[in-house]
Amino acid sequence: MRKLVLTSKFKRSFRKFALRNSQLQKRIGQTLQQMEEDVFASQLGTHSLKGKLLGLKSCSCGYDCRIVFSIEIDSETKEEVIVLLDIGNHDEVY
Repeated sequence: MRKLVLTSKFKRSFRKFALRNSQLQKRIGQTLQQMEEDVFASQLGTHSLKGKLLGLKSCSCGYDCRIVFSIEIDSETKEEVIVLLDIGNHDEVY
């Protein structure tokens, strides 16, 4: 199980994006929980990105909601963590 690390950009994007819809907030919460349990679960549709986002990964938390993240090694604990970078619809994050 990997720990989630939220960047300030992710927090800002989340507030802006999720405040529009309480159902979306619930779905995002469920997705984040699933990411902690298994970031590569098939229902998340986790995939590697290309182009200017090469090296990052993305998963889906609904029809038009994407989370962009990276998997890194925490310098203190030496364990893998999921660094959440951005959230929004397809056009906002890509």
